[in-house]
Amino acid sequence: MATMVTFHAHPDDECIVTGGVMRKAADDGHRVVLVVATRGEVGEVPEGFLDDGEALWERRVRETHAAAEVLGVKRVEFLGYRDSGMMGEPANDEPGAFWQASVEEAAQRLAAILREEDAEVLTVYDDYGNYGHPDHIQVHRVGMRAAELAGTPRVYQATSNRDHMRRGLELAVEMGAMPREAVPDVDAQEKLGKPEAEITAAVDVKPFLAAKRAAMRAHPSQISEESWFLAMPDEAFGHAFGIEWFIRAGHGPGITETDLMAGL
Repeated sequence: MATMVTFHAHPDDECIVTGGVMRKAADDGHRVVLVVATRGEVGEVPEGFLDDGEALWERRVRETHAAAEVLGVKRVEFLGYRDSGMMGEPANDEPGAFWQASVEEAAQRLAAILREEDAEVLTVYDDYGNYGHPDHIQVHRVGMRAAELAGTPRVYQATSNRDHMRRGLELAVEMGAMPREAVPDVDAQEKLGKPEAEITAAVDVKPFLAAKRAAMRAHPSQISEESWFLAMPDEAFGHAFGIEWFIRAGHGPGITETDLMAGL
């Protein structure tokens, strides 16, 4: 069949934005490879969560492998950079931080994997990294360049659909799950996700939501049972995560693809 490489910033990112397309590709007989730029060193955990002498990155690496098994991944690779933390934090400037990495050097590392796998498909993030995290922005820059170097034919930028978010919030109000005065102003977050008109691929992953949620549960250091991701009712979860959205340069206008592996 074909090979999809999905490139992410931190452990747990993979299940949130591409878990559905990963499991779908695996179930369709394709090879799925997960590449993670960092080991999530600066994530937060409750006091006492880690074992004595255990580093957070060690736990998060194990969680990544567990989630990868749920999602049908055949190979997991870490590029070896350090988690840069949120934008403006001191971790941005730490030696080895992904945000400080040479785009060309990091792209060469990823391109080597793309060539080894003869990958036909690569997923990265949109140009703002969905919500402005420095490592997510760097995934876009590094991933797009790596695809050029390796000649990877299909590159999909995972994003969020701002219009879909708006519809979901309105539905929550109608269902009585949220008072109207509590609805956040999506339009005020101009760089959060992309308008639907800019999105070129929408993959219905509702048949794979159980796997997607199970993969989230495989990251308990970052996604607790009380988290928004896991505490929401099934219907709300389906609306929030049942479609995964992408931009493919040169395609559109409008949504023209519903399967990243179509024809491969």
